[in-house]
Amino acid sequence: MIYRLSFGALAFAAIVALAVYFGRDTEGSNLLQSIVLGALLGSVLQRSRFCFHCHWRDFIAERDPRGFAAILAALATGTVGYLVLFGAWLPDPSTGRLPPNAHIGPTGPVLAAAAFVFGIGMAVSGSCVSGHLYRLGEGSPTAPFALAGVVGGFVLGFNTWNDLYVFSIATAPTLWLPAHLGYTGWVILQLGVIAALAAIVAALGRLPKSATADGYDGPLRYALRRIFVDRWPATLGGAAVGVIATIAYFQVQPLGVTSALGSVARSLAGTVDLLPDTLHGLDGFAGCRTTAARLLTPNAAFIVGLVLASFGSAVVAGQFRSARPTLVQIFRGLSGGVLLGWGAMTAIGCTIGTLLSGTMAGAASGWIFFAASFAGVYASLRLSEAARAVAARRAASPPERMTNP
Repeated sequence: MIYRLSFGALAFAAIVALAVYFGRDTEGSNLLQSIVLGALLGSVLQRSRFCFHCHWRDFIAERDPRGFAAILAALATGTVGYLVLFGAWLPDPSTGRLPPNAHIGPTGPVLAAAAFVFGIGMAVSGSCVSGHLYRLGEGSPTAPFALAGVVGGFVLGFNTWNDLYVFSIATAPTLWLPAHLGYTGWVILQLGVIAALAAIVAALGRLPKSATADGYDGPLRYALRRIFVDRWPATLGGAAVGVIATIAYFQVQPLGVTSALGSVARSLAGTVDLLPDTLHGLDGFAGCRTTAARLLTPNAAFIVGLVLASFGSAVVAGQFRSARPTLVQIFRGLSGGVLLGWGAMTAIGCTIGTLLSGTMAGAASGWIFFAASFAGVYASLRLSEAARAVAARRAASPPERMTNP
C-alpha cells in the first residue's frame, strides 16, 4: 500500500507542479484552473468507473441500472447548477441571446447520424473518449490506439464537414429550451424527463447481489480502502460529475474532452495538406471547437490533469494494469476511434461536451445526442450478440456428410 501511495503521490505532485507553473501569472490562470478541474474529474471518473459506454452496456447486457442512474444523477445535478448560473448571467432567457460559451449546437439529421456513429464507435473501441482518457491513466493497451483513431476520425470529419454543412447543418435550428419554455418550464420538463428515465431504468433493471466487504481491520484502514481502493457508488460519481461540470462552466468553460484532440488533428491535417481551405461555419458554433493556431489551450491542460489524476488514483487503488496490446485491441481501438472522432467532430462534441454539458445547458442537441448515441451502442451490442449466436450454432451443428449419388 505504501508503495502504491508513493507512486500515486508522484502523479498528484506533477499536477501540483504544473498548476504552480501555469498559475504564476494571470495569463496562465485558465490553464491552472483547467488542470485542477481535469484532475478532479479524472479522479472521479476512475474511482467511480464513470463511462457512458460501460454504463449503457451494463444496463443493456446485464440489466444493471446503477451506471445509467449515475448518468441521470450527473444530468440532474448539473441542470440545477446551470440554472443557478443562467439566472445570474441571463435573467430573461427569451431575449434571443444564448448563455456565453454554453454547448448549444444545431439540431437535425446530421447530429443524430453523428451521435449514432459515435455510439457504434463506443461499442467497437470499448469506451467513449473520456473513458479512453482515464483508462489511459490505468494502463489500458487499447486507449492509445483509440485516441490515435479519434485524431484520424477528426481529420476525416473535417473533410466531410463542408458537404454536410451545405446539406443540413447550415439551416438546422439551434434550440435552447429555456428560450421557449422559460427557466421554470425547462427545469420542470428536464427533471421530469430525467425522473421518468430513472423510473424506467429502475423498473427494467436488476441489481446484482451486493458484495460484502472482507477483512474489516479497523476504522482507519477501512476508510482508506473505501476512498482509495474500492469503487465509489455510481450515483455518487454521477453527482460529483454534475458538480464539477457546473464549476468548470463557471470558472473556465463547459466540460469537454475533444477540443484539444480536434486541435491536434486540425494542425496535423493542415501540415500534410489534408485540411480543406475553408470549414464553413464551423468556428461560429458553440461546443468543443478546434483551433489550428494554438495547442496549449485550457482544454489541453484539462486533459493532462485528467490523465495524470486517473493514473494516480489507479496506482493507489492497485488498478494500474499495463499490458502489450494484441492485434485485436489495436484494430478495435483504431477503427472504433475513427468512428468516435468523426462523430465527435461532426456533432461538435462527444458524450461529455454535447451530451453532458449540452443537456445540462438546456440544449435540445444534448438530448438528441443522448438518444442517438444510446441507439448506436444498443444496435452494436445486439448485432454482436446475434453474430456470436450464429457462430455458436454453426460450431455446435455437425458437419454435413457427403453422400454418393
